[in-house]
Amino acid sequence: MKLTTTLSYAGGFKEAAREVSDLESAGLDLVWVAEAYGFDGPSLLGYLAATTSRVELGAGILPIYTRTPTLIAMTAAGIDALSDGRFHLGLGASGPQVIEGFHGVPYTSPLGRTREIVEICRDVWRREVPLEHHGRYYQMPLPEGQGTGLGKPLKIIAHPVRDSIPIWIAALGEKNVALAAEVADGWMPILFIPERAGDVWGSSLAAGAARRDPARGSLMITAGGLLAIGEDEATLELRNLQRSMVALYVGGMGAKGQNFYTELAVRYGFAREAAQIQDLYLAGHKAEAEAAVPAAFLELTTLIGPPGYVAERMAAFAEAGVTHLQVVPLPRPGQSAAQLIEEARRLMG
Repeated sequence: MKLTTTLSYAGGFKEAAREVSDLESAGLDLVWVAEAYGFDGPSLLGYLAATTSRVELGAGILPIYTRTPTLIAMTAAGIDALSDGRFHLGLGASGPQVIEGFHGVPYTSPLGRTREIVEICRDVWRREVPLEHHGRYYQMPLPEGQGTGLGKPLKIIAHPVRDSIPIWIAALGEKNVALAAEVADGWMPILFIPERAGDVWGSSLAAGAARRDPARGSLMITAGGLLAIGEDEATLELRNLQRSMVALYVGGMGAKGQNFYTELAVRYGFAREAAQIQDLYLAGHKAEAEAAVPAAFLELTTLIGPPGYVAERMAAFAEAGVTHLQVVPLPRPGQSAAQLIEEARRLMG
């Protein structure tokens, strides 16, 4: 497995970039940069491309509704060029609260749009012919009767460093996961429990794999959780830092019947607890919702404990097909995040 992390840049871009340089020196393989409704992701990714030399850089994720497909392709090609071929394009639908609430764009047909965007990006990067795409959701050029009628097929002017930048899809639902397994280079799940992943997603992954072009190679998977290594009780207590995130996602990231993460917890076997968390969170009782998150759920979705235990968890993720272990380092007092990454690298072997 490769070792990856998701960068938190709440403290500022430049501070985050300095941290990535330290993690790169410690052996980190890839850093993911998120984009929700704060600063945009590509700005930081471009900055990181200039301040790093080896670590791979991933958009984790760019929401598909916030840019045209060709702009997504141009952005990916630009960051890939700046980083000398180190970029990974993560795509996802986000959710209706962000897309319709913050961007003012209808949240419609995420599967069909994702499939077409993947096709368009790869056509743009190959530059074999001027871009023409006549899909259900995107048409380039616009068909007769739409617009001015002056549109014409074009090629990207620049020559991409690579004609096949890795594309990852963030997906949880059965059809979304099958789509990722069919057309993407990598899959990005969240709250991943390796021991139960086969039961929850096995059939979807198999269905997508059956339609996959063999030339694309095996599907990469990135998953993991909070990382802390230590024998003491204080280290084990760090699992509780996951409570607020689980409560937010399972309880508050969507309305009743429209929350992907609630459905995931149910499929994992936590139906009663998921309903309780959602009821409490939506009623405004956030602290109680956090307290209702089962300890077992926290343990199964993190890598926290003594060295031997953490090594076992790493092995479980690898056994479940994870190719890129994604960790959030929680260093001990007096230990840096880079030192913890070095320790994790040793445990991975």
